[in-house]
Amino acid sequence: MNTRTLTVALACIAAVALVGCDPAATEVTPDTPAATEPAAKAPAAPSAAEDEPAEEKAVPTFVGMGLQSAQDTAQAEGFFSLRSHDSAGRDRLQALDRNWKVCSQSVTPGKVIPTDTTLDFGAVKLEEECPASDEKAPETAGGKMPDFAGESVKAARGALDSGTSITVTDAAQGRMVLMESNWQVCTQDPTPGTALNGQPVEFTAVKFEENC
Repeated sequence: MNTRTLTVALACIAAVALVGCDPAATEVTPDTPAATEPAAKAPAAPSAAEDEPAEEKAVPTFVGMGLQSAQDTAQAEGFFSLRSHDSAGRDRLQALDRNWKVCSQSVTPGKVIPTDTTLDFGAVKLEEECPASDEKAPETAGGKMPDFAGESVKAARGALDSGTSITVTDAAQGRMVLMESNWQVCTQDPTPGTALNGQPVEFTAVKFEENC
């Protein structure tokens, strides 16, 4: 073996020895980091408002107030479930609350009740007098024709089956009866007490400020 060959062999042996002694060179490194256990999700804390009873408060006096003011006062006290109806029994809608005043209230003033209780206001227009008690809308009882004289045409229509064919004519001047809550029944056919079996119904009517 010549000197050059011996030198190369010794160099190769030294290189192998160095690699074998290097810990970093022999340590096995995983291709991907070790998987970690996901952290357990903490349970959501229950809401304090769940199943919490409504606060109780005394009901204010609303009678005599404008309907809008009564509603504002009720809401300021925490009563937000509010309704209103026509105390005159004409089945009118309280479309503009400022034009109506409160005649009655469903809960006696001063009574302590939960604030989620529904309050119902009976009301009439500002220029009208409150009735001594709320007028009840007519109802069909026992399948017989009620006496609708003096009732609003709208309330009479609401008391009959929704499929009933109804004709309304002006008893005075031949006008068109457009807003039925402003018209009162003068005559009716069938007459009160007649058994209702789907027959057509005819009313004559005039405006409430007029006489039949």
